Amino acid sequence: MSTIRLVLGMVAAENLHLEQLDVKTAFLHGDLEEDLYMIQPEGFIVQGQENLVCKLRKSLYGLKQAPRQWYKKFDNFMHRIGFKRCEADHCCYVKSFDNSYIILLLYVDDMLIAGSDIEKINNLKKQLSKQFAMKDLGAAKQILGMRIIRDKANGTLKLSQSEYVKKVLSRFNMNEAKPVSTPLVVISN
Repeated sequence: MSTIRLVLGMVAAENLHLEQLDVKTAFLHGDLEEDLYMIQPEGFIVQGQENLVCKLRKSLYGLKQAPRQWYKKFDNFMHRIGFKRCEADHCCYVKSFDNSYIILLLYVDDMLIAGSDIEKINNLKKQLSKQFAMKDLGAAKQILGMRIIRDKANGTLKLSQSEYVKKVLSRFNMNEAKPVSTPLVVISN
């Protein structure tokens, strides 16, 4: 979360572009490093061969290896196209150019891309889309349950978790609770 806030602070301070992508079926992209077998899935059982199993060629949702294998595949791709992984946060990648840079943040299957050169960002989006099934969400509006409110003209960026707050209030039956401006009574001398 601190990396997101740091990068979003840079986006606001330097008035960078901020784009968002979603990887479709991310965990299915991973390559398995060991032989794994599963029983025949319902609806695909071969008559007379019910005792046979299927050898997996690719990762599947539900495998404990799936997240790791997806990350390895993504990490290898990012290194191949010239990005460096940050030591402090392995889901943060940076690539420098002569007069600009791009930062990519990966959170499972959600990506934020920040940079000053929209053409370089669009080129990265094309490269990612060639390698993985992607959904281009355009200018970032939400990440990890936080709404991103951006006024590029004024150089402001705000984060809101109002939907999360509403969900928590509902969960604890406090929808109708009387709002207060501070959590404690303010005492003035």
